[in-house]
Amino acid sequence: MTEHCFYTDSYLKQLTARVLGVDQQWVEFDRTIFYPLGGGQPGDTGMVQQGDNTYKIEDTRKGEAPNVIRHKLASAEHGLSVGDEVTLYLDWERRYQHMRMHSCMHLLGSLIPVSVTGGSVGAEKSRLDFDLGDHKLDKDDLTLRLNALIQAATPVSFESISDAELDANPELVRTMSVQPPRGAGVIRMVRMQEVDYQPCGGTHVNNVAEIGLVRISKIENKGKRNRRVHIVFAEGLMAN
Repeated sequence: MTEHCFYTDSYLKQLTARVLGVDQQWVEFDRTIFYPLGGGQPGDTGMVQQGDNTYKIEDTRKGEAPNVIRHKLASAEHGLSVGDEVTLYLDWERRYQHMRMHSCMHLLGSLIPVSVTGGSVGAEKSRLDFDLGDHKLDKDDLTLRLNALIQAATPVSFESISDAELDANPELVRTMSVQPPRGAGVIRMVRMQEVDYQPCGGTHVNNVAEIGLVRISKIENKGKRNRRVHIVFAEGLMAN
């Protein structure tokens, strides 16, 4: 089992941990700041240092057992062994871009009152797919309204509800392609006060103002009802 320290503090950039398991390129630690691929958000990358040796972590994935996170090293030729104490270093710039983008996608979803059929978080651009039906979208209008939400500087908070509570409120699940994990007894919820409230296992900023200015770069027709909305950071106006 891996302690998910990225949920306790998504802004941690380094962490001391101990090696729990080694399977060629894949390494498991007793705790981690590396987010594993899931919910449209890529797995984190970075470095692990053991003594004088440093190894690149090129991907992070969930293990087969519950609450296990596996870190993929760039090579199976490494010196890590079970019991080693190591220091993990997160590729912070990439992760922070993902945090900003993921929070922005929640804001975008709040502006389009239909089901989400898919999505992908990226460091430079992201997308959400909507089962649009008869609704009409205009990218300039969406850009204006999205930036207005960002500039409102709404704080982001995290809560939890039970499986039964979610079953009683199915409208909270807006993403048709990704269902929240059940069976653990609690489901993590992300709240942007009076804007958005839904299950989500991703990492987010503490305040939507951190997203910075963005724009809707393209709206694609992906079928009779499906529309794909692309988001990018506004050039020259990236957040620090």
